[in-house]
Amino acid sequence: MRNREQHGRGRFRPRVPRPGAPRLIAAGVAALALTAALATPLDPAPAQARADDGKKVLTVAVAQSVDSLSPFLATRLVSTSIHRLMYEYLTAYDAKDARAVPGLATEWTPSADKLTWTYTIRSDATWSDGRKVTAEDVAWTFGKMMSDEKAATALGSYVGNFRRVTAPSPTELVIELEKPQATMTALDVPIVPKHVWEKVGDFSKFNNDKDFPVVGNGPFVLTDYKPDSYVRLEANDKFWRGAPNFDELVFKYYKDGDAAVAALQKGEVDFVGNLTPAQAEALQGQEDVKVNDAPGRRFLALAVNPGARARNGERFGDGHESLLDQRVRQALFLGIDRKTLVDRVYQGHAVEGEGYIPPRFSTYYWKPSPDQELTHDPAEANRLLDEAGYRKNGEGRRVGEDGKPITYRLLCHADRPEEKALGQYLEEWWGELGIGMRLDCLDNVSDPWLAGDYDLAFDGWSVNPDPDFVLSIHTCAARPATPNDIGATDNFICDKRYDDLYARQLAEYDPAKRAALVKQAVSRLYDLGYMNVMAYPNAVEAYRTDRIASITTMPEDAGNIYGQDGYWSWWSAVPAAAGDSSDSPGSAGVVTGVVVGVVVLAGVAGFLTMRRRATAEDRE
Repeated sequence: MRNREQHGRGRFRPRVPRPGAPRLIAAGVAALALTAALATPLDPAPAQARADDGKKVLTVAVAQSVDSLSPFLATRLVSTSIHRLMYEYLTAYDAKDARAVPGLATEWTPSADKLTWTYTIRSDATWSDGRKVTAEDVAWTFGKMMSDEKAATALGSYVGNFRRVTAPSPTELVIELEKPQATMTALDVPIVPKHVWEKVGDFSKFNNDKDFPVVGNGPFVLTDYKPDSYVRLEANDKFWRGAPNFDELVFKYYKDGDAAVAALQKGEVDFVGNLTPAQAEALQGQEDVKVNDAPGRRFLALAVNPGARARNGERFGDGHESLLDQRVRQALFLGIDRKTLVDRVYQGHAVEGEGYIPPRFSTYYWKPSPDQELTHDPAEANRLLDEAGYRKNGEGRRVGEDGKPITYRLLCHADRPEEKALGQYLEEWWGELGIGMRLDCLDNVSDPWLAGDYDLAFDGWSVNPDPDFVLSIHTCAARPATPNDIGATDNFICDKRYDDLYARQLAEYDPAKRAALVKQAVSRLYDLGYMNVMAYPNAVEAYRTDRIASITTMPEDAGNIYGQDGYWSWWSAVPAAAGDSSDSPGSAGVVTGVVVGVVVLAGVAGFLTMRRRATAEDRE
């Protein structure tokens, strides 16, 4: 699931204190010590539905607004999470251990050469308008992405190796590949109803947000949507696993995280995610509130502009030329004390960053060797900068080839207190190296990022159990065709050696051999220095126990609730008034039977950048 985050238009550049002052450290920590404000949500009306007509409504506050309700375009975590509720996938990830389990497909069989995969499509799946789900719906979904570049905007990487997709019968799907593809049981693509979507003209302009209810086959049906405010869903009583226990699920957007926390405390919402350490501490021990603090599936990285270039070779953007030197990129990371960031900014609710895959995914988790690791070493950072030719002037500032002091622009989200705190630490540490830094905290990081108009940026994604997607967005092919196009790339990286490792892991079916190739690719990405992972933040979230009696985390043992690789949490949630979860219908190890209602999109601070493109975050 992608987890990038993108925000609305508008620019704001805060006054940045001079580096080196001790008060910067205090300010960085203070940025997270937020008090629960009593701000009013953008549109409080949906929350009032909690008691309407006796319906059981689950209201979730989220930090993002929806970028698109079309699964062919969406990249924000909130949007892709909603799509998992609206549409079933071929396969699902088990909530207990993330292994592939049946979704729309009940079983799957590869040919001897692994170039042809045959899936049996379940006969008991029904669209919410009463029509049967068939293999033709799946074939059409994949086929449209293969034939229409606009329909491949968000998820095209999954079908790039497909040669042909056919539906010989209503319950049989056949996918023929150009070459082996190890992700055939992890195709994270929502399957849409052909009879609805074949009427769409321009897929780049259709956002699936005008006609309600939206036809789907997941545990919930989208019934209402107001941009930058809320998304309302109702329980789908035709869902093949059984209907949820909550009647409605509403995602409500809060631009301010403290306002979302205050809403939780007052009982106006039932769930809030992406809590800051101060917010989590304020909620600990509060009556009827449970805080969930678990290892996360996300990473926070420092992305470096590699000199944005389209596939046609044309350069664009205005990234600082000095960052094309690997020694400079490594020097910047050597100047960062990751332990201090984890201890003081995250206050222990994170793990020090290393490779691109979080430690939660042990199969693919990689860490650098002692002689490869870029540990905090200001002396070595200074040596590399000197070696690269960026000497200090009489004022202690390093100057570029034009003789001007070097000052890098660092993109961050204006509503992310932890990014501001992190930025202030980086400003001080880099200042000690003679490097200037300007923290550009914007409401919308999408526009400058797409244009390549940045030097550095806070970046991050939620990683799937199968890491192929987050690896694919750093390939040369993921870049836009021209500077005027939008590609799947995350950060415009193009490295032939990395591309070769990526292609080899994708074609490797042996789990151990594939994991080794993934780790080699992550190692290469680490050495390039364009994606420097600083931390793996925990999933810190809270819900009201007087509203939710039980809910499934993923993984079930110390996992997250929001942003799962599936619909298990909201589908399994049991209303407090419903009693023991064991009375509810469900599947292997998952508490089910919840009719989900209103999920509130809260503005709780998250740290992942999201933008309108086929990359993600995020991303998910």
